[in-house]
Amino acid sequence: MSLSLYNTLTRKKEEFQPVHAPQVGVYLCGPTVYSEAHLGNARGPVVFDVLTRYLRHLQYQVRYVRNITDVGHLESDADTGEDKMEKAARAARIEPMQVAQHFTNRYRQHMLGLGCLPPDIEPQASGHIIEQIQMIEEIINNGLGYEVNGSVYFDVPKYNEQHDKDGRYGKLSNRSIEDQLAGTRANLEGQSEKRSPLDFALWKKASPEHIMRWPSPWSEGFPGWHLECSAMSRKYLGELSDIHGGGLDLMFPHHECEIAQSQGSHSHTDEARFWVHNNMITVNGTKMSKSLGNFVLLGDMFKGPTGPLAFGYSPMVVRFFLLQAHYRSPVDVSDDALQAARKGYRKLMNGLRLLDKLSGEMVSSELVSDEANDKLANSPAHQLTTLAAKPADFLDDDLNTPRAMAALFDLLKRFNTLAANPAALAEVGAEAFAQAAATYRTMVQDVLGLSDEPRANVEQLLELTLGFYSEAKADKAYDKVDVIRAALKNQGIVIKDTKAGVEWAYSEE
Repeated sequence: MSLSLYNTLTRKKEEFQPVHAPQVGVYLCGPTVYSEAHLGNARGPVVFDVLTRYLRHLQYQVRYVRNITDVGHLESDADTGEDKMEKAARAARIEPMQVAQHFTNRYRQHMLGLGCLPPDIEPQASGHIIEQIQMIEEIINNGLGYEVNGSVYFDVPKYNEQHDKDGRYGKLSNRSIEDQLAGTRANLEGQSEKRSPLDFALWKKASPEHIMRWPSPWSEGFPGWHLECSAMSRKYLGELSDIHGGGLDLMFPHHECEIAQSQGSHSHTDEARFWVHNNMITVNGTKMSKSLGNFVLLGDMFKGPTGPLAFGYSPMVVRFFLLQAHYRSPVDVSDDALQAARKGYRKLMNGLRLLDKLSGEMVSSELVSDEANDKLANSPAHQLTTLAAKPADFLDDDLNTPRAMAALFDLLKRFNTLAANPAALAEVGAEAFAQAAATYRTMVQDVLGLSDEPRANVEQLLELTLGFYSEAKADKAYDKVDVIRAALKNQGIVIKDTKAGVEWAYSEE
């Protein structure tokens, strides 16, 4: 099989063919860093991390771009309200860029904890003002942008006139002009500058109290929110990238505006060949969002309890939980679902330990099988090889991670059977086993990005060990006392017998 992905633009699964193979350009719309990231903010990065990992597994040369929004994201999609960055800065009485840096650092820490590899390029909107001004000038020169009182807007009706054949504004979200007009009439207050309620801001003139501002040919101001991704995607991935995506809530208006901007400048393309959108996180069936107050911050979730969750969950368990559902399906968060995810995650990790044990046994016993029988459909070696191929088959089918993980559990079940039956392991043979074991490790660790993490509390283990030490000393079992002392010393820990009791300290030798 070859990789196929669901393309939001065409509403169907299509075979993935890069624009310039073997290079692949992937762009994920990243966070607006005005506050802590919540669980909903993590789903897109985890999905796109698996996607880029799998593309690299398929030997593509991937350039993965994930942006940071630190300017221009107003409270309303109708280009009204405060800039979210400035509002947070005003509340904290610090500079907006202090807010941006703080929450960018926190976001990166959480993404690393979730096993997400850093993007190849992580551009910030405030660092690409020149590129955004250039794109606005191109749009104006092509007759699709107009300036009013120092602000610049994109002319959607005129764009629709020019692009009637290759798709109107609304083609990505499949919205008619009538639906869009109905959705904007409630937001017309303060929009008298716009020729049409469908138009959106490319550049906003800064009010006197606005902190974040840059000089431009039209005014001192700041770029519209939608513009940054179009400009930065073109700069780092070219006029037509391979994959562009984010959460389903970004499809309209953000990604719809991106397509219009890209076509309205000199590129005349849809910006990306594939538009990929992950579904939302829900709590009791309702979309998780800060505006509804039902969100779960990642940092709090890792510690717990918080919000609807009575317990804390490690980042790897959270990652497993997010991958249990297909990326285009919603995920409902609950303690029951996360506890089930924890069991599944630990089962996969125990599988890695089992394979290490079995691999050692295979090497020491030098087991081999009849190569002629390995290719027979009913041979143990062929059956194992067939099982090992299934996870990749499911990932090829629109990155179906839940079915890929189910296939890994089937493969693990077979490994457990072989571990309990040395004769069956011998029939499989060293080569087939080694290949299947390598596939399991690659899929779990390198593609799904699930790594083992320490679950034991070191302090608690030390206290437990010191308890055994005290018991052995009270019983005058000095041989056990010496064994415990030596074992801890090998780990850089020394035991101290004091008048207050037994204590430990780090060895300074």
